[in-house]
Amino acid sequence: MRARILTTLVAALTFTIAVPAVASAAPSSGWNDWSCEPSASHPEPVVLVHGLGGNATTNWFHHAPKLKDAGYCVYSLTYGSTVLGGQLFGGLASMRKSAVELGAFVDRVRTSTGADKVDIVGHSEGTTMPAYYLKFEGGAEKVKHFVGFGSNFKGTSLNGFSELAKAVLSLPGIDLLADGVCGACREYLAPSAFLDDLARGGVSVPGPMYTSIVSRHDRVVTPYTSGVLDEPGTTDIVLQDRCGADVSGHLSQAIDPNVTSLILKALDPEGAPAPKCVPFFAPL
Repeated sequence: MRARILTTLVAALTFTIAVPAVASAAPSSGWNDWSCEPSASHPEPVVLVHGLGGNATTNWFHHAPKLKDAGYCVYSLTYGSTVLGGQLFGGLASMRKSAVELGAFVDRVRTSTGADKVDIVGHSEGTTMPAYYLKFEGGAEKVKHFVGFGSNFKGTSLNGFSELAKAVLSLPGIDLLADGVCGACREYLAPSAFLDDLARGGVSVPGPMYTSIVSRHDRVVTPYTSGVLDEPGTTDIVLQDRCGADVSGHLSQAIDPNVTSLILKALDPEGAPAPKCVPFFAPL
């Protein structure tokens, strides 16, 4: 019974947090091309990091082709697999463990392309976990730009359901099972040792250029200001401040053309076109 409760909770979190309803297991349309050679105008390959419950494809069927078309070598990985979802639903393992996986993937991309550094673009947990990688796993020396959307650096109240989630996870025996099934779920529910470590002394570290994109309509990362860094040398963007006609929630930022434009500008401040506001209504 306890296992069933936990499985139900994680399944709900997986659907809510990571996988857009319109996502499909589409082919990677030109990204994850290990023969790609970075151009002089875009010397840093881009590593895409999915959210909780996503995988190398589901989060990126919209943004990845746009980045590829803009001239970048683009790569994505599935990280954080557990017994619950295998390679279909990633991001479930402890984010500390996933940060090590990300580091190995970044090194593989650097070796394949000959690049000294990469850029990282992440969604949801794909912002939290890479921030840990930059701070604690040596990533700061290997990453030039770190761009997140649907960002989350301080945890989430799950729109008021965090106390229920914590109550379930505190049931006798569930805590041990939870670590093997969805360690990241526990780490997201403040207070947690993981979030305390990430926040201590500031989330950002010298070296990479940090850009965090958030939406006031986010109902998964609550409050949405959990994704605001507000630290020296970082750039925070509230979608609605740049585009009042954008009603994007959390999941839909993965298919938001305004987010695409902001990502491209953050990666190439001098060369990318100025972002234009396109009306976009997808509050999920």
